Amino acid sequence: MLYSHQINHLTMNEAPNYTEAFQELQEIVVEIEQGEISVDELSEKVKRAALLIKICRTKLTSTEEDVNKILHELDTAEANGNG
Repeated sequence: MLYSHQINHLTMNEAPNYTEAFQELQEIVVEIEQGEISVDELSEKVKRAALLIKICRTKLTSTEEDVNKILHELDTAEANGNG
């Protein structure tokens, strides 16, 4: 597992992809669980975690919609004898 001090290329201004967001979220959880975050850093980490959760949720929802659309198109083609 990577830790936040190993991922310096992700900043608050960059929008990470799903994998990057999920990895960073895992790192934040580990830091919190292990008590590696000072009280001063906790607020910023929680805000960052909330943003990462939103990114992951949005990507998962979008992917689910895409898959459902494709499945619907396949079902329609099959019902029309085109599949």
